[in-house]
Amino acid sequence: MKATMNNSLSFRFGWVGVGLIALCTLFSSCEKKSEPEQKNWDGTTTYFASSDEKQATTYYAPYTGFVGDPMPFFDANTRTFKVLYLQEYRPNQATFHPFWGIETTGAANYNPLSQVLPTGSATEQDAHLGTGCVAYNEAEHLYYIYYTGEKEMPKAGEDVQVVMRATSRDFKTWTKDPLFRLRGVENGYSAQDFRDPCIFFADNLWHMIISTRVGGKGNLVEYTSPDLKDWTHVGIFMPMMWDRFYECPDVFQMGDYWYLVYSELSYGKGKEWGRHVQYFKGHTLSDLKACTVGDAHIWPDDHEGFLDSRGFYAGKTAANGTDRYIWGWCPTREGKDNTKTNPEGDPQWAGSLVAHRLVQHADGSLTLGEVPAIKAKYNSIQPVKAMIKEDTYTLYSRLGYHNHLSLTVETAGKFGLSFVRGSDSQKWYTLVVNPEDNDAKRKINFEEEGPKGKGFIGAIDSYKFNKPADNIYHIDIYTDNSVLVMYINDCLAYTNRIYGIARNCWSVNNYGNEIKVSNIQLKQY
Repeated sequence: MKATMNNSLSFRFGWVGVGLIALCTLFSSCEKKSEPEQKNWDGTTTYFASSDEKQATTYYAPYTGFVGDPMPFFDANTRTFKVLYLQEYRPNQATFHPFWGIETTGAANYNPLSQVLPTGSATEQDAHLGTGCVAYNEAEHLYYIYYTGEKEMPKAGEDVQVVMRATSRDFKTWTKDPLFRLRGVENGYSAQDFRDPCIFFADNLWHMIISTRVGGKGNLVEYTSPDLKDWTHVGIFMPMMWDRFYECPDVFQMGDYWYLVYSELSYGKGKEWGRHVQYFKGHTLSDLKACTVGDAHIWPDDHEGFLDSRGFYAGKTAANGTDRYIWGWCPTREGKDNTKTNPEGDPQWAGSLVAHRLVQHADGSLTLGEVPAIKAKYNSIQPVKAMIKEDTYTLYSRLGYHNHLSLTVETAGKFGLSFVRGSDSQKWYTLVVNPEDNDAKRKINFEEEGPKGKGFIGAIDSYKFNKPADNIYHIDIYTDNSVLVMYINDCLAYTNRIYGIARNCWSVNNYGNEIKVSNIQLKQY
């Protein structure tokens, strides 16, 4: 085996060469003095049962509880993003999901705003709060929150869900409007599902889009207002296709296109393809609305507008005039079991806040990419060492709590990146870049590999993407404790939660084909 000086390696059914970076003491930048597991990790490769830190600092989670549906808003007055979210406790209180909030300039570090909007009492319409949105009326110098109010135990003839509002002059003290109720039943819509309002401005009017049902079929419906106060019913904005339901809608203009970003809700056995954040596009609002008329399914790309895996949900966007970011939540796993992905139903609800940057391509299609501020945050270069080299894999030195792992892989075939792996491991967790569609496409499969592994884990694979014409994959992986986000070639984003990444080794795997790995770099903070 020949060592080289350019931090690259190649092998065919085994490693031919590997570039090494000089190994220093691992984890010096991320270990906490109070952590009981501290020891000298230098040169060791055995599995360690690590746990997450108490507080995540990039993919945010509150110290107590979890992040539910985010509602981002760019505040031009403070030049900051304010991200409200549904605060989830386990167990929740009798009334639940108050709006909590955080503030950020670049989606890498957050300042808490604490509770922004409380729930009502157990007998009020907003005993449970549901997803909403924020808007600012420049003429009034007034902030508006429009939100879903859900009744705890509605009586016959009462609404389960209505749209409600609150206002504030300073984004600190909010006053609920006791007289405002937007009720779906007044326009022939569902009293059960009438929720998730989003607001955008176009044609000198404010537009509000609401998720509801008409005769049992999902529809997005529209209301308009000249002043954010008085709303007029317009009608159907977009029908939802087939039996799918679009949660957390977000309508915006970006460049020459209009977009709808939505979270697709599907129930029942065999619907593991559901629970994705997706989008539609059109040159005009009319073009956008036409994408689903008569179940037309005019997809914006060749993979049904999927933006990420089922490890990212309830995504909504906000823009600062230069960049548009999307925030969603990455679910926790029941019992901290990496295989508990709920392939035939909903994943565990709520978790950590994940942000991506929207990347708009020449044809108007969207993908998700690295957030510049997050990339800049991981700024401490760490040593990387190949610890074990076998025919089918190379095992690398241990990772920390917060890692930005970048590398280039060149291969015409299948390969994988494994985490939570040790030299004595009986199972580990692999992101397999798998050939699909007669080798024309690739897809990330999540697998529990090893002698005691379960193999393929359903409901957490990615969408299909084009095989690179040059067979080169530029890969960036960010981890913050158990949350992992991977980007490939500006054409794929993949989010997952994998417990045990910190303090353990990782590997690059070969499945019987020629592969070259280069430019390996690890940065932490």
